[in-house]
Amino acid sequence: MTKDEQKVLAASTAIDTLIEQKKIFSGMKIGLGTGSTALPAVKRLAERMADGTLKDIKAVVTSFQTENYCKDLGIPVYTLNDRVIGGKLDLAIDGADEIDPENNVIKGGGAALLLEKIVAYNSSSYAIVADESKSVQNMGTKFPLPVEIIGGARLAVENALAKLGAKCVLREGVRKCGPVITDNGNQILDCTWENPVNPAKMEDEITKIAGVVEVGFFTKLKPTVFIAHSDGKVEIR
Repeated sequence: MTKDEQKVLAASTAIDTLIEQKKIFSGMKIGLGTGSTALPAVKRLAERMADGTLKDIKAVVTSFQTENYCKDLGIPVYTLNDRVIGGKLDLAIDGADEIDPENNVIKGGGAALLLEKIVAYNSSSYAIVADESKSVQNMGTKFPLPVEIIGGARLAVENALAKLGAKCVLREGVRKCGPVITDNGNQILDCTWENPVNPAKMEDEITKIAGVVEVGFFTKLKPTVFIAHSDGKVEIR
């Protein structure tokens, strides 16, 4: 299977399995992630709503991309502040850029890490869908860790991250002059280390830096992970 086919398989398997396990059911409040693996999960959720399996699903989205997709598919969209949501979700479903053996995750390749973390960390449970390329043994040296920052604090944050051993690159826009600007009006530093780092410890350390809005390590709520492989099998861990 190609990588794109694996993404669809992982997403569909996750939605169907969670329905069978009664972890997705009618009336749920579900956070929906961003990116090329999360969107197939959104599509499968809409299909199960259309076939009558699910009713009265309330979605909270993590980006303009996902909001537009939900509206196209007829999935009702709310915010965490809406009274029917009440600041708490039953489940969040998202993709990932890297997943280690302890189910720590790096997210933010699509520059939506702030809302993704708000949604994930305010959910009772969490599911991640991914293709096999996202499964890694350790973190910090390959896929750059995204750190969302206040633009006016860029140099100060870079200096603080350098003390933690990170090499930082300001993410530049594609088909746009200048840096990537997130949905929240901030900028992204992509960070790598020469040697693997402890994701949980580094999440705490980077969050303490003044000028950092959010960091792309997700370690506080361990997800159920669905990883599709090229042989057509889906690993659930």
